[in-house]
Amino acid sequence: MKHYSNPEAGPGTQSVVRAIIVLKTLAKSTESYGITELGTATGLGKATVFRLLGALEAEGMVSRDSTSGSYRLGPELITLGASALSTANLRSVAHDELVRLSQETGETSTLEVLLSGEVLILDEVLGHFLLGTTPEIGRRWPAHATSTGKLLLAFGHPLPPTVRLVKSGPRTIVSRAELAKELARVLRLGYAIAVDELEAGFVGLAAPIRNHTGAVVAALSVNGPTVRLTAARRKDLVTPLCDAATRVSRALGATPSVLPAPTTRQTTGAAQ
Repeated sequence: MKHYSNPEAGPGTQSVVRAIIVLKTLAKSTESYGITELGTATGLGKATVFRLLGALEAEGMVSRDSTSGSYRLGPELITLGASALSTANLRSVAHDELVRLSQETGETSTLEVLLSGEVLILDEVLGHFLLGTTPEIGRRWPAHATSTGKLLLAFGHPLPPTVRLVKSGPRTIVSRAELAKELARVLRLGYAIAVDELEAGFVGLAAPIRNHTGAVVAALSVNGPTVRLTAARRKDLVTPLCDAATRVSRALGATPSVLPAPTTRQTTGAAQ
């Protein structure tokens, strides 16, 4: 039985709806609004508007002009909108490459994005080996313990300071300083790898997917057990994985000018 959201449920629903009204009103015009103007446009009281704007500003959803005191949409909301736009067609664009990657490697391939310190599996194609993973579309994993998470963190998506680095596997990084070193290494290599970090005996390799601006919006990965994904095998997988991610990036509008040159790719890190 399906459950649908109830707009009347929950004591905080009214505040959420009012905040959305404020954001939609700001989005209708290129001009900024003062509190009085916004109250008139939304039909909300000035005190309510003031309170909502304070909360939205704290989250980066609106920005206040220090001179005029007026408000406009903030950078965080713009980022969310861009992410939603990319994700809307990301799965359909990437699916054929997931199939191709699994056929080439025999291993499970996934498409993942970052959400508040966790990676979310948007799509997945299982490998053909009996020993492998089970379907996990929609599953979330701690970003710091996965190849996809480390890659997305390294390429411009900082881990929220409130997120704890919980130990998931024998080699999970639980130190912020060590994680910073690892993320710098990922940036240098252009891809990420996690061996025994999510769980013992599990290996993941991830490559970045970029949008038309060159921003990394998702990660493509190949995953499997350490008995198959040895250091030598991981080295062999780097190129097909990165090539697949590049093809998805090109389909999303990334031009050669915003993509790293293949010659800069290093495979030495695959021996981790």
